[in-house]
Amino acid sequence: MYHYFIRPLLFRFDPEKIHHFTFNCLKFAGAIPGVRLLLRNIFTVTDKKLERTLFGIQFSNPVGLAAGFDKDARLIDELACFGFGFIEIGTLTPKAQSGNDKPRLFRLPQDQALINRMGFNNGGVAAAVERLKKRKSKVIIGGNIGKNKITPNEKAFEDYDYCFQALHPYVDYFVVNVSSPNTPGLRELQEKDPLTQLMNHVKGLSTRSTQPKPVLLKIAPDLTNSQLDDVVEVLVSTKADGVIATNTTISRDGLNSSKAKLETIGNGGLSGKPLVNRSNEVIAYLRSKLGKSFPIIGVGGIMSPEDAVAKLKSGADLIQIYTGFVYEGPGFVKRILTKL
Repeated sequence: MYHYFIRPLLFRFDPEKIHHFTFNCLKFAGAIPGVRLLLRNIFTVTDKKLERTLFGIQFSNPVGLAAGFDKDARLIDELACFGFGFIEIGTLTPKAQSGNDKPRLFRLPQDQALINRMGFNNGGVAAAVERLKKRKSKVIIGGNIGKNKITPNEKAFEDYDYCFQALHPYVDYFVVNVSSPNTPGLRELQEKDPLTQLMNHVKGLSTRSTQPKPVLLKIAPDLTNSQLDDVVEVLVSTKADGVIATNTTISRDGLNSSKAKLETIGNGGLSGKPLVNRSNEVIAYLRSKLGKSFPIIGVGGIMSPEDAVAKLKSGADLIQIYTGFVYEGPGFVKRILTKL
């Protein structure tokens, strides 16, 4: 039904407007007594075989919702009804910011992909905290944190510090995001020296707190093996708790969409099916360098249950979906979990 009726209808309209429209519909439906229970009964798969324990946290299943879908923690309770083992909010910044100019989200149906250049649009970390205080679901929450666009890289640690302190009581783990291609200069923080300093700072915040929380790093798929080697050194030297591979890509190789369409869209991070092989390659490389026990969350191009299995076989301990959820609909998590 989703593939033949709902998705074709939704895809007739602007992607960002439909995203907000869908959020409003879910919020409205979730407020009706019994609806959340009904959704949980339809979409939730519970089985001891699906449980995973990673960096001291027990996950009911290995399938999470990637950052970017619910940036501001507006739909935690509603999205939890679709069977996710964990939900990652953000990327959040200290101050609210509108992000890049619209249009900034584009579909590539021929490639089962999306291109976005959102630019960390969010309502600020304080607003998200107020929503987290009111949530009822006990689903595991990750806090993906970044810097404001106007913050220079040499002061970026202050923004990550601010977000960490604000979110600390309300999330289960943190993700340091330095890999989005849509904030000017952000990916420069992936270079070895600034990345080491930033990870040491955030990890130190956690270590010194009365209740330490895991700190993970999210990296880009566009890094060379030499750069990945530097990432591995940073992860080990800073005692990071895990890595998320990968963010969106700036590559446009091998796409079916016309060159004219791509030129019209312009810059942005590509997600979806075209990313699956590169994401798996990065995961496999990291696993070979980091050993069997280092936690890796795999994300990028999971468009089918078979893709999910391949991601785990590449070396991921947990996986996240985003574009696949858009293209495959609300039953996608259940299909993956049933396959697993």
